[in-house]
Formats: sequence, C-alpha cells, structure tokens
Amino acid sequence: MNIFTKILICLLAFVALGNPSFSQKKKKNVVPRGWQHDDLKKDKLFGVSDKKAYEELLQGKKSTPIIVAVIDGGTDTKHKDLINVLWTNPKEIAGNGKDDDNNGYVDDINGWNYIGGKDSMVEEDTYEATRIYGKFLSKYESLDPAKVTDKDRNEYELYQKAKEFHLKKVDENKKQLEYLSGLKDSLKKAFDGIKNNIRKGGDSVTVKTLGKYKAHGDLEKKSLRYLTNLTRAALPESFILDQLEAGAARITHTLDYSLNPDFNPRTIVGDNYNDIDQRNYGNNKLDGPKAGHGTHVAGIIAAERGNNYGMDGIADNAKIMVLRVVPDGDERDKDIANAIRYATDNGAKIINMSFGKDFSPGKYKVDEAVKYAVSKNVILVHAAGNDSKNNDKDDNFPCDVYDNSTDTASTWIEVGASSSKKDKTLPASFSNYGKTNVDLFAPGTEIYSTVPDDKFDSYQGTSMAAPVVAGVAALLWSYFPELTSAQVKQILISSCTPMNKKVIVPGTPKEKVKMNALCQSGGVVNAYSAVKMAMEITAKK
Repeated sequence: MNIFTKILICLLAFVALGNPSFSQKKKKNVVPRGWQHDDLKKDKLFGVSDKKAYEELLQGKKSTPIIVAVIDGGTDTKHKDLINVLWTNPKEIAGNGKDDDNNGYVDDINGWNYIGGKDSMVEEDTYEATRIYGKFLSKYESLDPAKVTDKDRNEYELYQKAKEFHLKKVDENKKQLEYLSGLKDSLKKAFDGIKNNIRKGGDSVTVKTLGKYKAHGDLEKKSLRYLTNLTRAALPESFILDQLEAGAARITHTLDYSLNPDFNPRTIVGDNYNDIDQRNYGNNKLDGPKAGHGTHVAGIIAAERGNNYGMDGIADNAKIMVLRVVPDGDERDKDIANAIRYATDNGAKIINMSFGKDFSPGKYKVDEAVKYAVSKNVILVHAAGNDSKNNDKDDNFPCDVYDNSTDTASTWIEVGASSSKKDKTLPASFSNYGKTNVDLFAPGTEIYSTVPDDKFDSYQGTSMAAPVVAGVAALLWSYFPELTSAQVKQILISSCTPMNKKVIVPGTPKEKVKMNALCQSGGVVNAYSAVKMAMEITAKK
C-alpha cells in the first residue's frame, strides 16, 4: 500500500466519523498539548518529566545560559515565543553591513544561512543520489565495467548505487502520480454518476437517498460509501478530490526538482561548490522560504517559558543559534560541515540536527567538523529518521560512525521517536531504530510547538524527538555546567525511563521486541531522573 492510499484511507475514516467541529466528545481522545513535558506516573503520559524536575528538584537553583545551535531549514526569528531566547553574536554590530568580528560572515547576528545568496535563497534542491547520478552519468553510463580503473572503482560503485536509488525513486513517483490521477478521475466520475442517477428519479442527494441507491460494481460500491460518508459529515466531494490533487502536485514537484538531475539551484548561493573547504558564503537571512520545520524545532527546545503565551520549551535558559542548511530536498555535506564548525566556534554546546539522507559523498568533511565539535566538548543530537528502518543495517547520514572506520563520535546522540503511551505502540510507527546506532527514544508524535507568523501547530517525526533530547540536555547542562559533554550524554542514556514490556517494531504489523532491541538505552529520555543523577555525580566532586 503506497503512502497516498494510506492518506485516502485516513481521510475516508475521518469523514465516516463526522465533522469534528460538531463532535466535541472526540476531543477526549486527543493527546493534550505539551504532553512531552508530562510525567508517566503523575500524568499517565510517557513524557520526559521536565515539569516534575523543575518543581521538585530545581526550585530556587540558578542556571547558566547555554547555546543550542539549530541546524535546519530556517527559523522565524521574529516569533513572539522565540525572540527573547535567540543567541546574539556579542562581537557583531547589527545592520552595519560589516564583518565586525572578522569571522567571514557579515552581520551574523543570530546565526547564518549557508544556502542563501546575494539576491535570493535556495528553496528546492535535488536529492543527494540524484546529484551523484547526474554528476557521473556521462562518465560511467556507457563505460564497460571491466574498464573501470582501480582509481575510479569507489567512485563507480557509488554512481551505480546512486543510479539504482534514483531510478527506483523516479519509477515509484511516476507510478504514484499515475495512480492518483486515475483514482481522482474515477472517483469524480463515479460520484457524478451516482448523483445523476438519484436526481433522475426526482430525488435530491441525501444520506437517506444514498442509502437506498443500488450500486453496481466494486468502484461504484466504494464510491457510494465514500459519498455517503461525505454527505453525512456535510463535507464537499472536494475534501477528498483536492487531497488527491494536492498529492499529485507534490509528486510532480518532486519529479521536477528533487529527482531532476538537470536542476541545479547552487548558482543562487554563488560559492565554488567544488571547493568543499570553502567556508565564507551565504547570507544572514535566517528564516528562508519555508521556516516551519526549523521554527518548530527551536520552540521544542527553548520557547520562552512562563510567559503565558503559546507553549513552553524544555530548557529555561537556552539561547537558540540559527543555522540554515536544509532545503526542500537533501542538504549538502559542505553546508553541514560549515554549520557544525560555525556553531562550535561561536560557543554552541549542543547542536540539534533534525535532518538526514541516504548518501553522503562528502562525509569525510562532515566527519572532520564532527571531530572538531567533539574536541571542543560539544554534544551533537541527531534525528534517527522516519522510514521505519533499522539504522544498524541502513544508512542515515550524517551519523556518528566515521568514514572508513569503526570509530564513533563520542558525544553524538541518535534519537528515535516515541508516542505518549506505555504500551506496545510506544515506538512511533514511522521511527527508525537500531540496537547499536540509536541511543534512546523521545516524544515525537503530536508535538505542539512554534511555527512562523506567531502561530503554533502539532508536528510529528524524529525531527521533533531530537530537539526534545537537545532541550533536556540543555536543561541538565545549564544547571550542572561542571559536567563534561561525555557525562551529559551518559547521564541521558543511563537515566532513561525503561520500557520492559515488548513493543511493536516500527514498520511491522505485529513483530514485538523489548525496547533494548530498538535502542541502546531501552527507553525514553527522562529529565527528572537525569537531574537526580547529575546531582549525585556533582555532589561527589
């Protein structure tokens, strides 16, 4: 079953329930906003217990400011719930058009945008596999494999792997586009046929007349059921048809941009892209064309607490540094590496990375930046991915394992997404996992947070789970600054709330395992337990 069939099924299930604005009783099944802050024993929701930590362990204690870098697709720096928690470069004078601190970046007041140029910003970009395929197509497409030299062997094998991935994605998207277009036309034709037949008999289209209608054939029977549900819910046919059209438009967009080897937006940036060591490019416009994702991530970590507005972030003394590298498509290794270095050089102690991809041709350069961050006592928090895959078997870049090595980044934390319930569905059905390569899980479903234009919304994904962990790390470290990055990581893993019952493996209907088969900690990050452990460790010093 493809994703758009699933969407359609969800829509039809929705209309079968009726219009939610007239079904107030359904609200009792909705997870409360901010549930990620809750305590399992007290609130019966599998949150991270930071509310309990503040109330019972941290009352009256002082914290120190801590800088958290959000490497993402852009952040709304004017949002009312974020504007007071932004990092400000103390060595830069705002708006004077000068590089006051001589770091190569002009007016980098709150961070930097590595995918912006003089006059505009990158919005769409290709997938990394598509870039690799396009780059080496002319060199290897007609070449006899037997004539590939030892010097080019690794490059050739990378091309073949990327080619297979790219062409598979193109084929899948074209088939989905054809399916959606055909489904939309078939449903519309069937809807019109049913309504016309009812009207020919002198009746109007109502739930009652639809109930008496005798449908013929599977398509008409299904269409009748859908039309009845829509009519009962007082929703137009466009409720379904427009969703199918939007899905088709999104696929067309993917084919035109993400999977188009001839599309190259890098000219917007104006850097020498082949110079992977180049660092000084981009602009200081931090929101980007689509800032929803990065704004949501920043809010989870540090939205202003206690201001009776919107929602509360987890950390009460974190400062958000904004670094934009993620377009609508795959981020580029050069930009990731530079963002990690910028964050480290400008005092970030925690770096949140809610992004990932299947290929990383410049991984060695990202690894250099990661090693640099680790050497400077920085924690790197990364989202495990949303493909229900085992990261012990499948690639998800960037990652903590260094290229051509078994060594790992000692202060890297890989995060899977969990739900609010302590039952078999605790791991989010979409979350990647890995006994070795995923460290812990954190709330990642129905997370309410900031979005652009002073608004708020609920998103889900490991992209939301990672900043929950970054927020807990910032909370912990701000109150216990004497801890090392390695100690903070170990505390977070060791103090997780364990899940001892068997849970469903993401991506499977019934397969069950213990949580320690899905991640190293076997549980969900817990701020209260982490603070208690930190108090015990620091008391011994």
